[in-house]
Amino acid sequence: MIVLTAYFAAMSSFAFIMMWADKRQAQSRGPRIPEKRLWLVAVIGGGIGAYAGMMLFRHKTKHTNFRVGFFILALIQAGLLVWLALA
Repeated sequence: MIVLTAYFAAMSSFAFIMMWADKRQAQSRGPRIPEKRLWLVAVIGGGIGAYAGMMLFRHKTKHTNFRVGFFILALIQAGLLVWLALA
């Protein structure tokens, strides 16, 4: 349980930082992080951080697939963590 929680925390932190970095690059017209990479990190455990970063930095919020997809991933991953904590 502790290992899985640490894994989700690390991946969420990484996804959060990626959203911040991509937003900064978008503002300065620099090289961007590919959307596939953002999705990959969200799917493999960073959904909570990706969604939090998207909302906090107002990044990719006009893209319905990101807004809905990251929200669903965050719910699934949070639900999994709660389920594991109660099991």
